[in-house]
Amino acid sequence: MKHYTRTGDSGQTGLFGGKRVGKDSLRIEAYGTVDELNSLLGYAKTSLQSKKLLKIVDKIQADLFTVGGDLATPLDSGTRVGKKTIPRVTAAMTKELEEITDDLAENLPPLKSFILPGGSGAGTLLHLCRSVARRAERRVVALSSSEKINRDVVPYLNRLSSLLFVLARKVNVEEGVKEQPWHYTGSGAQ
Repeated sequence: MKHYTRTGDSGQTGLFGGKRVGKDSLRIEAYGTVDELNSLLGYAKTSLQSKKLLKIVDKIQADLFTVGGDLATPLDSGTRVGKKTIPRVTAAMTKELEEITDDLAENLPPLKSFILPGGSGAGTLLHLCRSVARRAERRVVALSSSEKINRDVVPYLNRLSSLLFVLARKVNVEEGVKEQPWHYTGSGAQ
């Protein structure tokens, strides 16, 4: 099997089901950003020490393939394309993210102010993942304004960004790195 097809050389790509769309379409931008997040999570894993947190990130990465496949398959294609079954994001996946987030946040120090993204190398990477998850969510919302999509995708991405925030905090606590609170330093009108 070759690693290239040449079918995208004209600036179009194929969705599951065969439909061709421009590579600059909202749908491609949405699932491309999910793919970017997945790659960035792979990079973040290289800095993680905790087996528990690595297992969580592995699960998120697997779920993101489901998110990407869901977004790459228009709803009118259903859950089957030819002989392939296309998994869709479900409310249960979002609920699982909430449970993981609650479990991880249980012993974190309470937030008294906004914190600056950063900390340890792994914590900083997870904060970056959070911001890419937020961008993916915005891209999916933009797509949903012009095309019908699975209504479970946006809540999943929203909860994922919250989980990534908590993961970043958890890593920083485990590595003994203090969070840096944000303090307004602007002169602004008084």
